[in-house]
Amino acid sequence: MADITVAAINDLRQRTNAGMMDCKKALIDTHGDLDAAIKMLREKGLAIQVKRADKESKEGTIKAIASEDGKMIGMAEVNTETDFVAKTDNFKNFAEAVTRQVLAGVEDLGEVMKEALMTIVSQTGENVKIRRTARYVLSGNGQIASYIHMGGKVGVLVEVGCGKPETAANEAFGELVHDLTLQIAAAAPRWLTPAEVPAEVVEAEKDIYRKQVLDKPANIVENILKGKIKKFYSDVCLIHQPFVKEPKQSVTDVVNACAKATGDTLTVKRFVRFQLGAS
Repeated sequence: MADITVAAINDLRQRTNAGMMDCKKALIDTHGDLDAAIKMLREKGLAIQVKRADKESKEGTIKAIASEDGKMIGMAEVNTETDFVAKTDNFKNFAEAVTRQVLAGVEDLGEVMKEALMTIVSQTGENVKIRRTARYVLSGNGQIASYIHMGGKVGVLVEVGCGKPETAANEAFGELVHDLTLQIAAAAPRWLTPAEVPAEVVEAEKDIYRKQVLDKPANIVENILKGKIKKFYSDVCLIHQPFVKEPKQSVTDVVNACAKATGDTLTVKRFVRFQLGAS
């Protein structure tokens, strides 16, 4: 057997972008022949992605699937290079298969979907990526919900808790949860509450605002900054955003109104929002 060096494996990886163990096995099977190893990897579909790695994969779809009891939801963003491929049945079926694995709680998604990924890459000739995933499992009383907007361009998950078990089945509560998914999809909040906003982000905003009020007396600058930061929070924090259905109300106002109607304590626990191709 040829002596397979780390340098040879790294060289093959750089040429093909295949996994280290795949490169090592190909070199062993071809007795260290680099060209033959490249050919073997291409025949297996492992080098096709590499060939197209310089092309951005910003098309695709976002898909969400819930368990039968509604207590778990998996969501995945799967990317490809063109909208044409994203609309094919093969790609849609692959995206659904990925999302079902997310729902099932599979940890090593890349390994589990490896063969299916190689197949879809071979079929489409495009760089296909499983970009990101999220899985929500309901904790305690409440509801989790998903919403897919614009045919898979935006995807949302949200969890809202309540104090009493019966509230989870209340129609008004269900409507609130659904409205929150629409809110998140439309208004694109970055955080749930001001407490979640990193301190460096707040300071960066303040620096910008300070430069806008350089001509103001020092004794009123602080109040101006407070007002601008409050406005900043209303843009980026879900609970302080104007409610999309009635902008005169905040999301907090709407949650509190539902809490009063149900006679319960309600809490927006968490959310996630995927936008196709965005960071």
